[in-house]
Amino acid sequence: VLLDRSIAQYPKGKQKGCAGCNRKIKDRYLLKALDKYWHEDCLKCACCDCRLGEVGSTLYTKANLILCRRDYLRLFGTTGNCAACSKLIPAFEMVMRARDNVYHLDCFACQLCNQRFCVGDKFFLKNNMILCQMDYEEGQLNGSFETQVQ
Repeated sequence: VLLDRSIAQYPKGKQKGCAGCNRKIKDRYLLKALDKYWHEDCLKCACCDCRLGEVGSTLYTKANLILCRRDYLRLFGTTGNCAACSKLIPAFEMVMRARDNVYHLDCFACQLCNQRFCVGDKFFLKNNMILCQMDYEEGQLNGSFETQVQ
């Protein structure tokens, strides 16, 4: 849901009522979300209590809850397991993907020498193992791998 933060402009004596506290909004700024008006202090995440007008221009709703992105994903997002360490990846965490595999950022490294990859580095996926170019080419020379470039 998009969140609109605007300078409050009312005809004299026609302040909007806040959907959170039901009092008139007399502040200079107000928030509009879910087709309702809010004080900046009243539109908060139901879980972490952060002020949604300060954390971005979107909010999430489900099960009658108003949530920030992080809490929405934590509560309702899909999770999976890291292909390298097999541990759970929380739905709000940044990940790396290679084909159908998903990895924690820290786990996305060559699984033979543990070299981390930088943006633009070439990596290879063989038998669900991530390999750096040097380890892949060494395996190719030994006849261990078939070509499968990412």
